[in-house]
Amino acid sequence: MAVPFNAGMPLVEATPTPPGHANAATPGTPDRRLGLPPMAWAAAVLLAGLLCTAFVAHREWDDLQDRAEEHRRALADTGIARLRVPLEQAASMLRAMQTVFLSNDQMDQTRFSQYHASLRSPLQPGSYTSIAFARREPAGQPLADHVSYRYAYVAPYEANTALIGFDMVTQKANLSALLQARDTDTVVISAPFALRQTTPAGHNPLGVTLRLPVYSHGPTPTTPNQRRARELGALAIGIRLEPMVESALAGPVLDAFRVRISDATADAHPFYDAGSEVEAGLPSQVRRMDFGGRQWRVELLPRPQPLDLGRLQAILVGGGVISLLLSALVWSLTTTRGRAVALGAQMSARFRESELRFRTLNELLPALVLLAHARDGRIVYANQAARLRLGDPTGLPLSALFSDPQLQHRARDADAIGTDWGNLEAVLLSPGGDAFWASASISQVDMEGQAHLLMVATDISEQRELTERLSYQATHDALTELCNRREFERRVEEALHERKGRVQTDPCALLYIDLDQFKLINDVSGHMAGDQLLAQLALAMRHQLRGGDVLARLGGDEFGLMAFHVDAEGAHALAERLRECIEALMFVWQDRTYTVSASIGVVVVDQQEPTLKDLLAWADTACYLAKENGRNRVHVYRQDNETTRRQGEMEWASRLRWAVEQDRLLLDYQEIVPLDGSDTATSIELLLRLRDEDGGVVLPGAFLPAAERYGLMPAIDRWVIRNALAHFAQLHHSGMRLGTCAINLSGASIEDDGLADFILARITEYAVPAHTLCFEITETVAVRNLLKVVNVIERLRRAGCRIALDDFGAGMSSFGYLKNLPVDLIKIDGSFIRDLETEPMSRTIVSAIAQIGHQRGLKVVAEWVSSPQLCESLRSLGVDYGQGFALHRPERVLYQRDEHPPRRLSVVR
Repeated sequence: MAVPFNAGMPLVEATPTPPGHANAATPGTPDRRLGLPPMAWAAAVLLAGLLCTAFVAHREWDDLQDRAEEHRRALADTGIARLRVPLEQAASMLRAMQTVFLSNDQMDQTRFSQYHASLRSPLQPGSYTSIAFARREPAGQPLADHVSYRYAYVAPYEANTALIGFDMVTQKANLSALLQARDTDTVVISAPFALRQTTPAGHNPLGVTLRLPVYSHGPTPTTPNQRRARELGALAIGIRLEPMVESALAGPVLDAFRVRISDATADAHPFYDAGSEVEAGLPSQVRRMDFGGRQWRVELLPRPQPLDLGRLQAILVGGGVISLLLSALVWSLTTTRGRAVALGAQMSARFRESELRFRTLNELLPALVLLAHARDGRIVYANQAARLRLGDPTGLPLSALFSDPQLQHRARDADAIGTDWGNLEAVLLSPGGDAFWASASISQVDMEGQAHLLMVATDISEQRELTERLSYQATHDALTELCNRREFERRVEEALHERKGRVQTDPCALLYIDLDQFKLINDVSGHMAGDQLLAQLALAMRHQLRGGDVLARLGGDEFGLMAFHVDAEGAHALAERLRECIEALMFVWQDRTYTVSASIGVVVVDQQEPTLKDLLAWADTACYLAKENGRNRVHVYRQDNETTRRQGEMEWASRLRWAVEQDRLLLDYQEIVPLDGSDTATSIELLLRLRDEDGGVVLPGAFLPAAERYGLMPAIDRWVIRNALAHFAQLHHSGMRLGTCAINLSGASIEDDGLADFILARITEYAVPAHTLCFEITETVAVRNLLKVVNVIERLRRAGCRIALDDFGAGMSSFGYLKNLPVDLIKIDGSFIRDLETEPMSRTIVSAIAQIGHQRGLKVVAEWVSSPQLCESLRSLGVDYGQGFALHRPERVLYQRDEHPPRRLSVVR
């Protein structure tokens, strides 16, 4: 449909204002802007000025309030800091007196007074009452309830003789602080209570005591047990709360606030209140002060304070004066320059008319606008944007702008343009030969009765480039510039889809390439070296490809190759070329030279129609077998026993992940029995089981190899630790009286840096006594990574846990490593116990292990004890404990018996 368009419209047309027009000003008459007299304008300016002044004054008032509030907050923080000073000074005095007892615990009243005088107490005399020593006197029973703490020495002596002989156990606040200080060796403050000293009339009798334990002569004890064993008594400083608070907060704090202090740890009732009027409507400042194991809540309620209003008054006065002056200036301008205003109004009206006409043109549009005759297609007009991008295309055919021959042909057909040409992306050419992408629309317009073609185009080169770049980044690996895993799988799926339904298809092959010992380079030279090596390997492998092959980085140090039109022999030859290419690469990094090899799994696809999942699983299996057979080799996938075993392990790995998620793991326990009957506490070892989909119980021999191979052991070990500690009282009939609970740790878990933190966190979370836990580590794991194992063992033993060395004797070099391992128990490998009655060498080895273990102060446990006769033989050889079917058969832990009753035992071989 043609659009009428007036091409001859002028850009600017001046229209003079006729005489007598309403906007024309007459000499000698007042100017009326927008129909308002000058007085109205002056009043409007005055009102605006006063409003601005009011706004600024309101802002200044808000700032005054904010500054006052900020001053109150700063003053409150200062008060808290000053309130802490006398308490910290008292704590320093206690610590100094404790040091005196550690250096010489032979003390009497005279020496005590002398030491007190030499300390030169920095505390205010009115708040400080005394420093005293209470001697711990047991009354025949070890429990704290039967112990007395009577004051033996006090200073100043004359003012505090009433304390001599007083048993502070009768004061609950004092006793609670004393016990906490004793076990932590820290200064502890008591709850407020009425002091025994005489309080001056009209003063608050409440006070607090700061406690610190006193230990016998020697080094400072470091554990609670050592502190309790060496405890002689306790030191205490008595402080009156009211004079202490008033001396600490005297001055600006008490002048600005009504202060109320309460002990938030025990009671919200204030023990100090300054008590006076407060400023209504102002928020109170609340602070909390933690000291000596207690928390004080300090509430500071603002008192009336005058504000400095000088600046606010200046703003109000100055703003009013300025408003009056501006109003007068406007009055002057509107009355003396009426003719100039009238002339300006005329010019403004003409400018507005010209602007409206100018906007109808498209000269300054950012889009490319071109106009061509529909008769011959030649361009007759181009706007500024088109001229800048295309040069001057005037006179050229419109079709010459398109690089695509088909689009050139369509641009010549004026009749078809109006129906099928809108927002079409195409490559445009300038007369100089520059090409760029544009989104173009062409339509027919009618101008002065003639048909024209109007083309509007937008340069989208940057958007196209960005889209192509994003598409490339989404399908390629940034480091090697190879296809990434997602793109590789998409192409493999396309290839498999094309093969479906065809009678005859050329065979193809999938190669799975995994670098050998690549982690070593990362560990030795860093990840930057590893990245550089991967980039060089990718470039080297590219040179071995044939046309059409797809090489991709699947992740980490793994690559995939899809080779088309190749049989089994050709695929094996291609894999060998890649392997030799990788092996031949000499990688140099910071004066070090590395060589790397690869294990390659090959799957040939000829007549079968596998899925992508099957193909990747087969290739992974073949690559794994190549690694297991010695690395740096090629293995072609075949259906045989070895492949079936590998796939079975992969299947078990998937089932194990499901079992952990569904909480289908089970725990049995087997008792560890003392052979000489001396130990009456019950000890057990937890044994892992699995409940399969049919409800059968699977023994660990079926699934643990797969768990170890696929890195699932850390998750399984953490499951066992978490559940064992969470249900510790429901593992065995002994409940929390259980002597020892042994838990096995795998080699993969030992190498986990966060294992010790996890165990210690669970011990704290579930409040399980650490000394009841024994963690078993096999000898082979301990020898393989001695430094890491020793680090984990020492952290657990410091917390109180015990460590057992499991399967001892199987590592060939057991005795050499035993002296370097801080363990508590040795568990002799069952292979020696099984042959004890028939093999003299086994008997000799068991005897030697027992003797060496006892020399190191270790307990010795024998596994696989299957008969009473073995018990007697082991007892004669000095073995301390036995474990086996002859002593106890494994049972399900108590907390799992009712929830999951066993149906059958499934043993998978």
